[in-house]
This record gives sequence, structure tokens and C-alpha cells, in this order.
Amino acid sequence: MVKKYKVCLIGCGRMGATIDDEVKDRPDSHLYLPYSHAAAIRAMEEAEFVGLSDVVADKVEVIRKRYNVPRGYADYREMIEKERPDVVCIATRPATHRELVVYAAERGVKGIYCEKPLCCSMEEADAMAGACDRHGVKFNYGTQRRYMDPYLKVREMTRAGEVGNVSAVVASCGVGAALWSHTHTADMLLFLADDAEVDYVQGVANVDPADFADNRVDGDPGIPMGYVRFRNGIHAYLTAGTGYEFEVSGSKGKLRTLNNGSAARRWAANRWGLLEETPFPEWQRASGTVAGIRDIFQAIETGRETRGNIHLARRSQEIIMGFVESERLSGARVKFSMENRGLYIGKKDW
Repeated sequence: MVKKYKVCLIGCGRMGATIDDEVKDRPDSHLYLPYSHAAAIRAMEEAEFVGLSDVVADKVEVIRKRYNVPRGYADYREMIEKERPDVVCIATRPATHRELVVYAAERGVKGIYCEKPLCCSMEEADAMAGACDRHGVKFNYGTQRRYMDPYLKVREMTRAGEVGNVSAVVASCGVGAALWSHTHTADMLLFLADDAEVDYVQGVANVDPADFADNRVDGDPGIPMGYVRFRNGIHAYLTAGTGYEFEVSGSKGKLRTLNNGSAARRWAANRWGLLEETPFPEWQRASGTVAGIRDIFQAIETGRETRGNIHLARRSQEIIMGFVESERLSGARVKFSMENRGLYIGKKDW
């Protein structure tokens, strides 16, 4: 008999419940679906979807009926107190995440799956990490690629020494918004660098210098360039190149994911040092959202750590915040741990 985990959802918007409608007709939809938190919960045999909440009452009722959830709430606190879930999925805007994570952790929730962006400042990230640590909460971050097979295969092959000594990880992800887009990028740079500690970062952000006056960026600025120096010696680069592609380069070859994870390639160096393409192993196409939530269930069951735990989530968030802080400091290196933990990035409606 499959063990059931009671799950509640906070936030019934796009990532919470409806993004599946946007991607279902895409040619690469098989890479993502089920995509939203609600669709992933409903698709899992191990999950008992007991409740959902949103501040918009009409949205609660529509999504409750769509996913056949027994109870809907306007107040997430009431839902957590009444339903006593094992796991809470958080799919609200980032400015609310600290409050939600801390409250859930303090009320006995065993696991939290939190959508990206993680939060809006490192002070908030520190509070979230502290609450999860104090209460032993298993946490995963909603950067789905971390749980998807092509990226897992790249890291597995890298760890096996197939590219030799790794020199660089490169992201071609465009000039995306710092929190809305490049939280994915930063997490993949971290993941493919074997989740190493960070020495320092440097970056460029599209911010008017006057916007830094109150230590708050009122928006979500584009980041055209970023550099990360990991303590294991790996260099990582965020570039403005398009494609949402990631590459690991080493002394014996390179591995690359193509076209937002639709394909992957492997090249090995021959005796003259020239790269020759060799077959990339077969890999499974499956939902990263499902895998991220399921990883929490398994971590609760076994006591092991999750793949995208709160400390890794905080580290990848700090990379992004560090790029913006570097812009504030006219391109200076930002040593980790970042000193300016109060720097806030966020739109006014977050």
C-alpha cells in the first residue's frame, strides 16, 4: 500500500494551478507536464490533496473544483491549522514567501515546496533557512531543472569524470529578469558546479544608480552578464546568449543541454585535443515539479536531505543578489557570504 502524504497548496495563480494551459500545446510540453503545483499534486499517487488557499475567493473555488480538492480557504493560516498537512506547496509572489515558510515551519509542517523566486532579500532567505533548520523541515526549491533527468545525467557524467577536470559552467540564458528568470539560471550554475560553496561573484544589472539610494531596487532588473567563482575552482558564467542552454567544459570534453532541455550533447577530446561528438545517454522526459515534490516525500520517509534544500536555495538566491550588489558597487567583486543582506529586489505589486 502506498503511503499517503497530506498536501496543501498556497496560491492558486499561474504556477500554482494554471500554467499547464499555457504549455500543453507546445511541441516540448512533454518536458514539463504536469507543470503547476496543483496538477503535480493531483498526479501523484502518494499525495492526498486536502486543501488549497488564495486571497481571491473566486479563484479558490474555480481551482478547487478543477482539481477536485475537498476544501478551499481564503486564509492559509486557517488551512494549515485545520488540515495539518505534511507538505505545503507555496506558489505565491516572492514578497510573501518568508512569512509563509516561517509560519508553516513553526506549525509542524514536515516539508515545503516553494516556488521561485525564493524571496526578495538575503535577510528574508536567512529567516526562512533558520525556521526550516530549527524545525527540521524538508525543503525543495521550485527550480525544476534540478530534478529533471537531462540535467541530472550531465551532473552524473561530470562526477564520473567524463569531461575530466571541470573548468567552467556556462549558461546561455539571455538578458532575463534577475528574480523571475535568472533564479533558474543561478540554480543551474550552482547545480552543475556540484553545489559548491561560492567564493565571490561579479555582475552587471540594468539598474539606474539612483534606484540603489534606499538599498531597494523597485523592479526586477535584467542581468546581461554574471561571473561566479566557486570554491572548488570552477568558473561559472551567465551570458546573454539565447536558447536557455547550459554547458559543462573540462579537460577531456564537454556536455551541453540544448533548446531548454529538449536535447543534450556530449563531446570528447581525441588524442590531438580536438572535440568529437559521442552519443549522449538516453534520458527520461518527466515533470520536474512532480520530481521535486516527490523528493520531499522520500526525504521525510528516509530522513535524508532533499536535492534542492533551503541552504542550496539560499545560495543560488545569493548569487543573483550578488550580481545586483556588484552593479551597485560599480562592478566590484562581492565576497560570500554577502555583507549587504538587506538589499531588496522587488516589484511594488509583489
